[in-house]
Formats: sequence, structure tokens, C-alpha cells
Amino acid sequence: MRRHHLLPILLGLACLGAGPVLGGESLPVSAVVHTDSTNGARFDPAEALGAGIDGGAGGAAGRLLTRHNVSAMRSARLTRLTYRLRTELGIENWHWNPEGQWSDPAHQQGYWTSSDRAKKPIRVSWGYKLPRRGDTIDNANDRDYSRLTDGDETSFWKSNPYLDAAFLKDGRPHEQWLLLRFDNPVDIDAVRIAWGTPYAAAYKVQYWSSDNDYGPGAHWITFDHGVLTGGKGGDVLLKLAERPVSVKYLRVLLEEGSQTAPPGARDWRDRAGFAVREIGAGRIGPDGRLVDLVRHAADKTGQTFTHVSSTDPWHRSIDRDPNLEQPGLDRVFRSGLGNVRPIMLPVGVLFDTPENAAAALRYVRWRHYPVTQVELGEEPDGQFGNADDYAALYLAWVDRLRPIAPAIHFGGPSSQSALSETWLNSDPDRSWNHHFIRALQERGRLSDLQFYSFEFYPFDDICGDIPAKLIEEDRLMERLMARLTAEGVGPDIPRIITEYGFSAYSGRAMAEMPSALLMANIIGQFLNEGGSAAYLFGYGPNVPVNQNMGCAGYGNMALHMADRNGQAGTPLPSYHTARLLTRDWLMSKGMHQFLPVEMKDGADPAVRLFAIRRPDGKLGLMAINRSPDRTVDLHVTAQGAHGAARPIAGRVKLSLFGPDQYAWIDQGPASRPARSAPPARTSAPMGELNIVLKPMSLAAVIAP
Repeated sequence: MRRHHLLPILLGLACLGAGPVLGGESLPVSAVVHTDSTNGARFDPAEALGAGIDGGAGGAAGRLLTRHNVSAMRSARLTRLTYRLRTELGIENWHWNPEGQWSDPAHQQGYWTSSDRAKKPIRVSWGYKLPRRGDTIDNANDRDYSRLTDGDETSFWKSNPYLDAAFLKDGRPHEQWLLLRFDNPVDIDAVRIAWGTPYAAAYKVQYWSSDNDYGPGAHWITFDHGVLTGGKGGDVLLKLAERPVSVKYLRVLLEEGSQTAPPGARDWRDRAGFAVREIGAGRIGPDGRLVDLVRHAADKTGQTFTHVSSTDPWHRSIDRDPNLEQPGLDRVFRSGLGNVRPIMLPVGVLFDTPENAAAALRYVRWRHYPVTQVELGEEPDGQFGNADDYAALYLAWVDRLRPIAPAIHFGGPSSQSALSETWLNSDPDRSWNHHFIRALQERGRLSDLQFYSFEFYPFDDICGDIPAKLIEEDRLMERLMARLTAEGVGPDIPRIITEYGFSAYSGRAMAEMPSALLMANIIGQFLNEGGSAAYLFGYGPNVPVNQNMGCAGYGNMALHMADRNGQAGTPLPSYHTARLLTRDWLMSKGMHQFLPVEMKDGADPAVRLFAIRRPDGKLGLMAINRSPDRTVDLHVTAQGAHGAARPIAGRVKLSLFGPDQYAWIDQGPASRPARSAPPARTSAPMGELNIVLKPMSLAAVIAP
């Protein structure tokens, strides 16, 4: 690729490039690197830097894993691979092997266990919708609906039988629940519940004390006549209060199940948990009938919003979702994306069975595929379920999986955010993660969390002052790491970011220079603060889109633009940044150690400097200027254990990436790079080190 002109670089007395400096006068900043320190975090790029691939719409795996795309992705040199599990976000069961066994084979339905052998390589697999679903929305394709308010009493929601005492036997209650959210507060004095089988023998009907789901001091209040015992199932109309109560959130807390099963059922899972066919709520009219304020429709936009604590993974062969496929395990492991390194294997938890997870682990061992880490589930906090329930399932899965592969490390929870808060929870401790860690500690089993995984998308809002957000990310990461420590994720538990990017929503910033600066800073800061590994999300090529926020413009998380056939084309900023980090700043493998950096005169929050001692003994620097309008003249010296700071002298290699190399044309869906060149690279002897960084640019320096 043709190299564009260099950014201005001042190396001792040598000045390369004569273009105008953006932002007028430069800001002088000085920094001291403590080169003799041995206390910094250590990491091996071959283990610490990676990327992830995910499920997608029908045909996505075939478009992604072509020889051309695999070569383009591998050229970024992000050597580790994690496989993301979109089925867990879509409330679907993962048939990771199309061959397998139903618990009710005669009817091709029930609980699915994929075969731990295959007659031919598995190239693609699918998600299966769960017909006993109780959630109106999900976090994947979001094309299904709740069976609680669908207007069809032949359908029903059922809770997860694996949370029943018949399976867990952990002595904890694991109460289940369903809730309604009205668009606006409504007056409620009665509910109608059409029970399925099994039904609740004991339950409470409650309302949230505030119209704000995160209201300070808000809590659940049981209606005056909302405590029910001795339930017999059937169709029940309950008068809850003598006078209507204004309600936005209504909950049915299910405490004791009937342990009954439908006629002819023989599977223990059929009698475990709770089932509800339909629910209504409103006021008792003059005729003694319910004036139902719930909207019933077999459509997410037409029904009253419902959310449930868990979902039964029972389903049928006809429930296969053609719009949610996962790349086949054989296709992934044989693609070359693993770079002859272990691949992080996912297994389903919330919407799957331990038998299916165990079969997946047996399968990869049968194939002799390199797996050293298994991640259990994905984004349970984003499902707004009970952290104690997930902890119980996590441990039950570990107990089933560990005998198969004792040397493998099991971890999770692949949090949507390590800073997630519990939803509609009266406990003053709103940290979902703290509840999860505490549940493991109370069982004396924190050691079974052999790595802690989470996703890091620092900004939902990608409009406004983007450079200010880049600076704010420093504080967010610092707060996150400190909070994990405070909540019990100690230094003995490796911390892994299994997805990172600018935002979970697409926009222009993802395809402009801010995405490059954010990527570099996330990797530098996370590893410097003791993180174990970080996996970029957006490995494959993509096209610019806009999600929900018109002000965000068009962009996407990707290393390359995709052509009309989904094949990698022009590189985007993340690709050039990955190459700058893995080719210029770091060596390909070997232990690197962070060195302390002191920002001295002119210290500015827009400027970051990370220093490492490389395995070859050389000093590696990564400098970032996040100012939108000021050039930075960064003067760097070295400080040993004794004596004054000294100049960094000798032959220096310098690589810079910024607006001179990359620019984005903002034209809606037709947005594209105006220019996309690799980092400008030069090498020269110098007497002291000064790096001139234009606005919104970064540099890698290798010095003696």
C-alpha cells in the first residue's frame, strides 16, 4: 500500500515532514519513564491480545469465514480467538451439532443434547427459539414475544427446571418471578392468572413502590390481599386490594411449586418450576369481572411488556431460527483464526442444559482441538435475572464439566458490563457482579471462578463531545478495575475482556480516529492495571450503519469495510491500530513488563503514555493525543534507580497513525474512508526523544 506523507516528527535534531500543524501552537508535555522498575504488570501479546467472532443471520458464517476474510483478519496479528454465543442473547437454545438426541424423540421435541461425535465436520449450527418464553424482548434479533401476554392460552411461559430444588439441591430458595411493565402507571386492584402445569402453590403479587425502576429506596410491596398459599392452579381471579393502587411495575413472586406434570409426562423437568398460560391485571368492574389493562398480542410491539426470571429450554425441531446461526465448531477451529493457540470455547447456560454443554466439551476433546478456557453463558446481567440463580447454574455446569477436562479453566459470567446494576431490586447493593461473587463466596466456591470475563463498551451515547468521552474512558476503566477488586475479584482471578469496542450501538466514531485512540488506550490501560487478556469485537468486515441515534452518524465495529459480498476491503482505524500495536510497539510473543510513567510539565488528561520493557530489552512507548485541536510536543526521558533523569538516546523507531493517514467521509449508508494508509514509520538516531503528536493521533516508539 502506498505510504502517505509523515506526521511531523521531531527526533533529536531530525525533523521529518513539513506539513502544517493542526491547532496552532503545540502543547509542551514532559514525561519520565522509570526504566529500572520491576513491579509493573507483565503480559505476553500472544496470550493477551485477541478478537472474537459471533453468530449472525442466516448465511453469516459462510460470508465471514472465507479464505480472503480469514487472511485479512489474521493479518491484524491479534492471535487469540474467543467464540461469542449469540443464542444466549436471543433466548435460544444452541444446537452446536445438528446431530443429537431429543428427550422426546418420537415427537422431535423436549430437551436437546448434541452428539459428542460427528459423521462430517460441523460447518454451521443454529439457535432454536424457546416456545415457553416469557420475555417480550431479547438482546439479539428481538423478533419473538412473550407467551404470558400473547392472548393464546394454549401457549405458556415456564421457568427453568434446572433452578428447581429437584436439580440444584443447594438449600437456597431460587424463587422465580414474572413481571409486567405498563407504559404509564395504571390503577390495579386485581389480577387474573391462568396457570399452567406445574403451577405455584404459594406466591405473592406485588408492585414496585416507584414509577422509577431505579428509584432511590424503592422496593416491592405486597398487595393487601396478595399473599396466596394452598394454590390449586387453574384460572384464578384475585382481588388484591380494597382500593386500586397506582402501579407501573407488577410482579408475581413464585415461592413454592406444585411439582405436578402434564398428563403422560415422564421427564422430571416437566414437573419442575412454574408455568403460567396468561396473565391479566386491572380493576374489578361492577359486574365482578376484570377490566383488563394488559394488552394481549402475539407480537412484541402489541403486547404489554413482560420479563421473567428464567426460561425453560424445552423446544421443538420446528423452532429452528434461520436468522440466528453460529459458525460450526469444526469450521472455527480449522479456520486458522486460532493461530495455533487455544480458542476460548463458549457453552450455553441460561437457555441450555448441562448435558448439552458437557457434550460440546467432549466433542472438542475428541477432535483434539486446543481449548484451555471455557466461558459459561453470555451476558446474564443483561438478561436482568437473579445473580444467585446464575451462580447456582454456573456451579452446576462446572460440576458437570470439570470431570471431563480437569485441566481446563472455567469462567464467566461474560458480563454485559462489570458495572451492571440489578434491576427492580430493593437491596441497596445494586451491583449485579457483587451479588454474583457473593453467591459464590457464600457457598465457599469462589475458587471455581477460574477467570472473570466481561464486556467493555464504555459509551451507550456516541453523540456529543467524542474526544471528551475518550478521556472519560480512563476514569471508567479505573473505576471498573477498583470495583472488581472491592467486590471480591482478586488478583488471583484473571480478568478477561471478552468483547470491547466504543459502544454496543453503531455510529461514526467507530469508523473514525477516535476508535483507534480508544482501542489503544483500552489495551494499554487494561493490561497496565493487571488485566489478563482483551478481545476486540468486530473482527470481520462490516458496513456502516446507524442504530437508534441519528446524531451518531454511520459507522461500525470492524477491521475492514465489507464489499457487497461481505468480503474485507479498505482497512478501518482498528486494523491500523492493531498493526501498530502488534508490529511496532510489541514483539509478537514473550513477556513484556509495564514501566511506571510520570507525567511532568504540561501534563494534560488528553495525553496518555504507556511504557514497556520488551523481551529484547528495548524500551517500547505508546503515546496517545486525544485532543481535537492541540498538537502535543512530548519530551520523554528515562529515570533509573539512581541519579537524575537522562535523555533517551540512540537509534529510535517511530510509527505514527493519525488524520494524515486516515479520514472518513460521512455520507450516511454510503460513508467510507477518504484515505486509509498504514502508520507512518521512520527510524533515525537521536540525542533526545521528542514526539510531535498532531490532534487525534497515536505513536509507537522503540528505543534503546
